[in-house]
Amino acid sequence: MRKKIEKKYYRLFTGELSATIVFAAIWIMFLMRKSEINAFLTSYYSVYAFVLLEFVLLQGSLYWYLKLKQARKNSFSKLPDSTLRVFNIYKKLNLILFIIGAILLIIQVVTLRTEIFWYTMIYIFALIEYVNYFYIRLSYLSPEEMKEFRQLKGFKASKLAKELKDLKL
Repeated sequence: MRKKIEKKYYRLFTGELSATIVFAAIWIMFLMRKSEINAFLTSYYSVYAFVLLEFVLLQGSLYWYLKLKQARKNSFSKLPDSTLRVFNIYKKLNLILFIIGAILLIIQVVTLRTEIFWYTMIYIFALIEYVNYFYIRLSYLSPEEMKEFRQLKGFKASKLAKELKDLKL
């Protein structure tokens, strides 16, 4: 049982961290190519959305890393309250950053900015990741998880959301 959970947490940690690194590498690669999309990728709007995405992915990586460390110590309880308070701060900070992002999206719509496509795609991706970490679990990868999803008839709270729910501030 422990090894199975440890393996799952390792996969989640390395997956999130790898995504963070790969997305940054792809972004840099596009910038180095001097292509016609550079203007879109280097706009303040797109950079904001990209940094927001990376920030959220790093939070997910950190969470799964901490859960992995716990599992390796044969501890399967929630994270310590002090650590969960940090994630609660991240949750609130993210919300503020997403509100700013929504304002930036409105500005782009009103001013008919050409970067709106790139910004919107990256912003939505970041928002999905935020919801996936802090509210409801959106990813069901294994056949066992898919079966559980169908039996539940819907989404369930994410692991982090469950831990934050019990946090006494």
